[in-house]
Amino acid sequence: MLRFVMLAVALLPAYAQSPVRRFVDAHQPEILREFTELLAIPNVASDRSNIRRNAEAIQKMMALRGISSRLLETPGAPPVVFGEIVTPGAKRTLIFYAHYDGQPVDAKEWAGGNPFAPTLRDATIEKDGKVLPLPVTGQRIDSEWRLYGRSTSDDKAPIIAMMAAMDALKANGTKLTSNIKFFFEGEEEAGSAHLSRIVQENQALLHGDVWLICDGPVSQNRQQQVYFGARGVTGIEITVYGARRELHSGHYGNWAPNPAMMLARLLASMKDDDGRVLITGFYDGVEPLSPVEERAVAEAPDVDSSLKQELGLMRTEGTGRKLTSLINEPALNIRGLQSVAVGSQARNVIPAAATASIDVRLVKGIGNKEAVERVMRHIRKQGYFVTEIEPDMQTRLRHPRIAKVVVSDVGYNAVRTSMDLEISRAVVSAVAAARGPVVRMPTLGGSVPLYIFDELLKTPMIGIPIANHDNSQHSFNENIRLRNLWDGIETMAALMTMK
Repeated sequence: MLRFVMLAVALLPAYAQSPVRRFVDAHQPEILREFTELLAIPNVASDRSNIRRNAEAIQKMMALRGISSRLLETPGAPPVVFGEIVTPGAKRTLIFYAHYDGQPVDAKEWAGGNPFAPTLRDATIEKDGKVLPLPVTGQRIDSEWRLYGRSTSDDKAPIIAMMAAMDALKANGTKLTSNIKFFFEGEEEAGSAHLSRIVQENQALLHGDVWLICDGPVSQNRQQQVYFGARGVTGIEITVYGARRELHSGHYGNWAPNPAMMLARLLASMKDDDGRVLITGFYDGVEPLSPVEERAVAEAPDVDSSLKQELGLMRTEGTGRKLTSLINEPALNIRGLQSVAVGSQARNVIPAAATASIDVRLVKGIGNKEAVERVMRHIRKQGYFVTEIEPDMQTRLRHPRIAKVVVSDVGYNAVRTSMDLEISRAVVSAVAAARGPVVRMPTLGGSVPLYIFDELLKTPMIGIPIANHDNSQHSFNENIRLRNLWDGIETMAALMTMK
């Protein structure tokens, strides 16, 4: 990790000479103030009134920069905030994508108890970072400070970075080189259920040469990362059953089937000890990486050793293969388990049911429906009768093993843009000129609904993330390292002015 930090330090003089960097250094408190005002608006996708408040706040931010904007709406959907800048003589149109909604929150888990009260700290919470007052104009700000709050990194940071980049370019008299469009979604963390309809209804408006997907983290070594695709995802909930009610574990133990144990065995049958998925056909159809993509993976920094130290891991899955290689394969993850209670609430009972929530990450060549069917076949192969509804008494008495399987209705497929395209090379060159050496990745480990833009608009998509890798996105105490925010502003400005 030390050599990665030294590399970042070595690049600092180049940043200091940038007009955008000088603007950012001079206006950090103002940028943070606008950012915290946006973060203070709750943004869970199901909270429709506050989601609209977010959309309207972003519209006002655009209006302050002279950006023409509107809300793209369809019945039942949170609005998409659309903005547009027409640049005279431009030969290219860039569409910047981000989302302003965030994952659900449990305030009890958050330090301070309020995910929507942005808190500045002089270090990470894990390192006992102290709470600081928001800085005032002229105050020195340490780039290693962290700002905590829901969506500080995923995904309001890129939105504020774009707005600040516009300010910096205007202040320096720097002209845009492309037509610019902004597309800020309000339902990404809820599965983008209405995104396809919104895109279909606005296809003419959404024409462009490339979608720049500003979501996700930079490389774990803090270098800027550019990704050219994203894994798809689908969710599956599996419930297995025992007796129709909980039973006393002393009176009925050794006799009544225990659904928690049954579920544990079922899940264990899906993967081996090295993380290889054992479901028949799970990897069939994977589209191999091209030689250029394979070379990019091979050239990516080896971050595994430093990550193991950071995360307290003695071993990893994948039989010793690098993380950067493994995220280009499909994966199966148990994201939650539930059956009665533990700790002080534990009771001496045999559970009546046990439930697991899993997600399947997909790569190009495997469809989400196809992946679900493979999982369903595996469950049946383990002797389970599979149903989509709660089993009635007749069903219970007919089948020795029952699994209710509920599939998410918002699953989507993986996509990947070629690294060999002219626009791909132009984006990498622009980012590298501003941020130094770039880590190129064929696929982002996470999932973004890029397939909709791929299927409906036939437009290349390239990912430009800015958040720190240790940002706790989707979890409690989400944060952004301020250095990442300042760097992100410079990255966005570089894209807006690329040749």
